[in-house]
Amino acid sequence: MGTANSQSDREGPSAFEQAAAQARTFPQSPGVYLMKDASGIVIYVGKANNLRARAGSYFLKAAREEPRTASWVGEIADVDYVEAESEVDALLMESRLIKDIQPRHNRELKDGKSFPYLQITTREDFPRVEVTRTPERSGVKLYGPFTSAATLRGALQVLQRIFKFRTCELDIDESDEKWQWYRPCLLASIDQCTAPCNLRISTEEYREDIRRLKMFMEGKKKKLLAQMQAEMQDASAKQEFERAARLRDEIQLVQTLDQRGELETHAQVEVFHIDPKKGLAGLKQVLGLTKLPRSIEGVDVAHLAGTDTVASVVQFIDGLPFKPGYRRYKIRGVDGVDDYRSLREVVSRRFHRLEAEGQLFPDLLLIDGGRGQLNAVLDAFSSLQIEPPTVLGLAKREEEIYLPDVAEPIRLTRQSYALRLLQYVRDESHRFAQHYHHLLRSKSVLPDD
Repeated sequence: MGTANSQSDREGPSAFEQAAAQARTFPQSPGVYLMKDASGIVIYVGKANNLRARAGSYFLKAAREEPRTASWVGEIADVDYVEAESEVDALLMESRLIKDIQPRHNRELKDGKSFPYLQITTREDFPRVEVTRTPERSGVKLYGPFTSAATLRGALQVLQRIFKFRTCELDIDESDEKWQWYRPCLLASIDQCTAPCNLRISTEEYREDIRRLKMFMEGKKKKLLAQMQAEMQDASAKQEFERAARLRDEIQLVQTLDQRGELETHAQVEVFHIDPKKGLAGLKQVLGLTKLPRSIEGVDVAHLAGTDTVASVVQFIDGLPFKPGYRRYKIRGVDGVDDYRSLREVVSRRFHRLEAEGQLFPDLLLIDGGRGQLNAVLDAFSSLQIEPPTVLGLAKREEEIYLPDVAEPIRLTRQSYALRLLQYVRDESHRFAQHYHHLLRSKSVLPDD
């Protein structure tokens, strides 16, 4: 058997070297690669957006030094691949192959964690969909295991745009009329959820969306598309044009999954010490809120060489980054460096637009800074004569939380889930603002809000 560190005693390339050469012939497209040992047994399965680049990386020096691969890459004697239509398809194919083959090096869990699963509840009027590492034993349909929670969360956001399922933890009873008056969250406003919490969709229609999602998860994409095409034509023949248009849009989204971009751009890489659910519950308690703050926006300003000032707005839903909701701004009405006036400008522009378009405000607005920055933002809302959401500032030095009309800042322990979530939002808004600087420096600036 060829190894990564030794030369073969016989003439010609070793099995490892032959496998490396074979990987260099792989297509540069999404798919799944299978690493095999000298006996032809699959020892590892992985997915890739670019098969040639990803599979080829296992034959580089870095793979022999990386702790997660160093102990076994030398066993590779053969490599194979299966192409997929998109990275989402590759992710689902990888999960099915790992479950069926159970390669020995996929069983070694990363960082001592259990693998993530996609879980769909089955005993609710409106089933919910979520990513979990601790799946329920009954009352759910499970898909997985998956190798990356971050990639799975990215796929979940992509699929939610198509099938518009809910991801919240509400206990919705279709027969309870109170739900007619419930205010849906931001996902309904951006057409990523059909808002069963407001009874905007019947259980029959919603469960049909869940059925389609299950078919897709089970690899029945062609059959699903054929069924949806037939349903669209039937709806059109019955002059149910709204339903036909929705089916047409869903079909197009399924067919163009390969154009959705890399999955980890849709959901931030998972941060190991942050538990979104516990963070939100902690914020509800600390801030005295009546409900969980499902949507959080973070604002930060940054300067380029003391001249150009830019700002970022990042959006978190259910404690996780929601990249389609990110916005960036080039400050127009401030000369020089003035964080207070820059914050007033970006918040004014942001919330004037939301108010004018009738869009939902976030549950929480987090400002990077202390009392001065917080007051500047409150002044912006006062000038607009708009009732603000819950606004708070997080000051870096002592990580103190500043609230309106509260004299003393709140100090949480560094281990607090609530503080960690706020730090995550704050740091992400800072990162996104700095990224805008890089775009300015490269003179490839896109239009800002």
